Amino acid sequence: MPVFYLNEELVFPPAELAEEEGLLAVGGDLSVERLLLAYSQGIFPWFSEENPILWWAPDPRLVLFPDEFKISRSLKQTIKKGVYDVTVNMAFHEVIAACAKTKRQGEKGTWITHEMIEAYTELHRLGYAHSIESWHNGKLVGGLYGVSLGSIFFGESMFSQMSDASKTAFAFLVERLKKSGCKLIDCQISTAHLISLGAREISRNEFMRLLSAAVS
Repeated sequence: MPVFYLNEELVFPPAELAEEEGLLAVGGDLSVERLLLAYSQGIFPWFSEENPILWWAPDPRLVLFPDEFKISRSLKQTIKKGVYDVTVNMAFHEVIAACAKTKRQGEKGTWITHEMIEAYTELHRLGYAHSIESWHNGKLVGGLYGVSLGSIFFGESMFSQMSDASKTAFAFLVERLKKSGCKLIDCQISTAHLISLGAREISRNEFMRLLSAAVS
């Protein structure tokens, strides 16, 4: 499949036209309008400092159905003991900045560029992007952020500076989403960590069907 080059026009090619590894398009911008359009069509940006903006729609897609979340015995104990204080949208910029500084195995730099931080901070200001924070003795030690549209949450990144800090934030998020009627958490690309929490792969066609229902 060809890789599409975007211009100023607010439009994306269909997600099913992505290359085998998931790359769909190059270019465009990170405006609020384009980001929301991308998410509503199953597309997300993922690129490094030295690259242009790259847009992806992988197949298969890693997702977590809230009812399938797996919570380990040790994490249950951590939550029960109240090791961390968990908050919502109290430190969005600090969370995304910490995620950007977290080194990922097999990656030299960060895909959370300064441009990405600015774009998602604006999404947060407008009420589309959210953060969950884990605090220990008043210090931010873990958390995650993502984008919410309709009844679907698009998880973007998480960080942890203490054992189970990000997992505690994630468990809090799952319970919160259950209560709000959220049907699906998009985890984008498979990792052993997310699979251990109950995430699983589904086909892109199935994801697009679920996305359409969730966003509408």
